[in-house]
Amino acid sequence: MARTPPEILDFVEGGNSNLDDYESLYKQLHSNPELSHQEFSTASIIAAKLRTFPGLEVYEKIGGTGVAAVLHNGPGKTVLLRSEMDALILEETNLPYSSKKTTRDEADGLTKPVMHACGHDMHMACLLVAIDDLVKRRQCWLGTLVAVFQPAEERGEGAKRMIDGGLYDLVPIPDVLLAQHVVGKKAGIIGMRTGVMMSAADSIKLTFRGKGGHASMPETTVDPVIMAASTIMRLQTIVSRQISPSQDFAVVTVGKLSTGQAPNIIPQQAEMQINVRTADENTREKILNSIGKIARAESMVSGAEEGPLIETMTRFPLTRNDTTITENVQKTFEAVFAGGLDASWLRSNASEDFTDIGTVVRKPCCFWFFGGIDKDTWDEAERKGRTTQDIPDNHSPLFAPAIQPTLTIGRNALIAGALTFLSKA
Repeated sequence: MARTPPEILDFVEGGNSNLDDYESLYKQLHSNPELSHQEFSTASIIAAKLRTFPGLEVYEKIGGTGVAAVLHNGPGKTVLLRSEMDALILEETNLPYSSKKTTRDEADGLTKPVMHACGHDMHMACLLVAIDDLVKRRQCWLGTLVAVFQPAEERGEGAKRMIDGGLYDLVPIPDVLLAQHVVGKKAGIIGMRTGVMMSAADSIKLTFRGKGGHASMPETTVDPVIMAASTIMRLQTIVSRQISPSQDFAVVTVGKLSTGQAPNIIPQQAEMQINVRTADENTREKILNSIGKIARAESMVSGAEEGPLIETMTRFPLTRNDTTITENVQKTFEAVFAGGLDASWLRSNASEDFTDIGTVVRKPCCFWFFGGIDKDTWDEAERKGRTTQDIPDNHSPLFAPAIQPTLTIGRNALIAGALTFLSKA
């Protein structure tokens, strides 16, 4: 028998985990960030904590550093809860528990700081405390709980690597998948919507191959800089002339252009890196095809003997919330978070690879955002009309969620979401 939303609220409010322990764990994770595919210490910390919970089956090194846990608790549905583990190359806050870690940036060879600037440390702490409570009160519910701690979300690779690494050989296929993300909004706010929640994102490397030579003899060269410059201008017409402004969303950004070493040398090649964001699969394919056509045409009319190299760097899927599953979670959240739920949250143009875990087994997903900014800090910025200027958001070097009430809210959301589908014992 399913619980009613008021019954779920009673369960959530009766939590008996020691939140002080998880606040300390959050600080430990924040102080020791690790980049994508390097989450070795993070994975060990998580696995060690999971093994303190009785009855859990714990699996490590899935697709590299991925961790998963399963609690079989009688008949009923299987619910999968997911958190990411990886951090970013960014400056750090001046918090007492700030990261002091550095890494060598492969892009330029420089030593740079590393920090949890996207809130994945908070996600891990929230999921661990939620599991703790659900395990301690397993006599109150029936079903199977699966927890997934995923590497390399920032590169859009971690979910797929865990799948390819045998995730579903180790854990049961879920009936529903749930995940969340802390954002730079007022603590207490929960945001979700049915349908597309986050855009798809593709990053592409485009290399034009010309013929280099001395600037005094341009007629003997095939200039890749001209190819790149012309392509940049032409790319802007894809969205403005091929995509309906009333029906579709799309952004095409040339974020990097690198070529040449000296002003008097026409280089051999020019490299561009392009980011494409879309909210519809047909639009996505149309734009990607158009980029290829433009690049090949520019290379041809420039007289290049070789066509351009077109390589996919990263590929994030659409984050699409299943309508039925999401509406059920919304009903629960209306009871648990009172006036804090925004069920018509605007679609985010950021991207995630969470739904890859569900798509591969054709199971429904639900993803939501929750605010992590101290209420007084937010209210003061809002009073001044300066929330955009004064409130740091994800990927900002100043982004650091207020530990409380953010940790409690994230825990409550995961428990409430899971109990929406786990049966009442």
